[in-house]
Amino acid sequence: MPHKASQQAPTHKERTKIINSIKKLVAERHINVSNPNQDYGPWLALVEERTQHLMDVERPAFEAGVSELLKALGSSHTAFFHERRTTIPAPYSINATLRPVDTVHGTRWMFVDVIEDGVAFQAGIRPGELLLYLDSEPVVPPKSPNFRIGGNHQVEIGSFNGTSRRVAIEVPDRAAKDRPPMIEPRSVSHRVLAPDVGYIRVATFPGAVGQSFARALDEAIRELKAQRARHLVVDIRGNIGGGLGSLRLMSYLCPGKLEIGYSLTRQRLREGYRKDNLTRLGKIPATKAELLMMAVRFKIFHRDRSIVLVTEGLGPQPFHGRIVLLINEHTHSAAEMVASFSKQNRLATLVGTRTAGEVLGAANFKLAGGYILRMPVAGWYTWQGDCIEGKGVQPDVVVENSPESLSVGVDTQLEKALLTAQSL
Repeated sequence: MPHKASQQAPTHKERTKIINSIKKLVAERHINVSNPNQDYGPWLALVEERTQHLMDVERPAFEAGVSELLKALGSSHTAFFHERRTTIPAPYSINATLRPVDTVHGTRWMFVDVIEDGVAFQAGIRPGELLLYLDSEPVVPPKSPNFRIGGNHQVEIGSFNGTSRRVAIEVPDRAAKDRPPMIEPRSVSHRVLAPDVGYIRVATFPGAVGQSFARALDEAIRELKAQRARHLVVDIRGNIGGGLGSLRLMSYLCPGKLEIGYSLTRQRLREGYRKDNLTRLGKIPATKAELLMMAVRFKIFHRDRSIVLVTEGLGPQPFHGRIVLLINEHTHSAAEMVASFSKQNRLATLVGTRTAGEVLGAANFKLAGGYILRMPVAGWYTWQGDCIEGKGVQPDVVVENSPESLSVGVDTQLEKALLTAQSL
């Protein structure tokens, strides 16, 4: 598939509009929960200091410079990209996470989470393999591998024993709607791990409202219950987050209505609040009428993104009290909400490694020249008032997937999760 034509460099006038818009939006809407009373004066001064330089540089340097300014805000969920951007990191382009490891080839990237039916998986790549070359260029950490939406790539895949092979990767030309540029993988897969033990892998929570995800999860749960699964392993390793679909997963972890946590905008946080008085959201709409009612409610009457999230009350499940949740350092955002809710309410035993610690409510803002600013506009707190941002969720049972075990196809974390589930 031919490479899409790159966008033209923004004009001087467009750059001025972009920078002024970002300054205004950040000053009014950005939230940093680790520093809720953040003084934006120093950051605005930094923008002023670098503006003239950004007016004169080439397009890639302009985009990188604006991204660096956003990083200086000190929060996760910041991004600056063009709406026609095609080159994006591996978790969002080929549905795989990587970690740097020492090998006979030197320091290289090792595949960790390869999402079932994702782009890398379809190319035959598996966890424990190494990414040596991308389109004939070596990819050495800390430089991250990026892939093109709609692009064809040739990669050289290596192994710990020194062998290598060439693989063709075809990235679909279909970016997800209302999310950062990304290829959404199949969100839910499931199977029986052992007698009485069901397994569900959740790769992402697609869609702002999560209707399609909820239907897919419902079907997976129905099939596992039909196979008499009384223990359940839920795998959210490598989950990149997403929308409201996480509510359906959390609702399956407990029988009744239970407060999960609450989001707060900067304005609400500074003005003061009582969590019991915040708008409550406790159901994924199942019909067009319910979806319309939700749209009216939150786009007209409750436009502030400060809300309480409450489980749906799906009733008792045969696996309650016998759930294991698999997490790792690539578990992000809404998936971390699931992990913290499970742990604080003792609804599941968490196995793996600490999550990423990037849990904020982000929004996209259109800028001049086809550019988009993505930044956090709401913080997330557990019902007990804890903030996960910058900290992550610590597992109950810490288990690493060593490079050596992954390289021979052994998923130590999954093996431990299965043993833990069978013991419950």
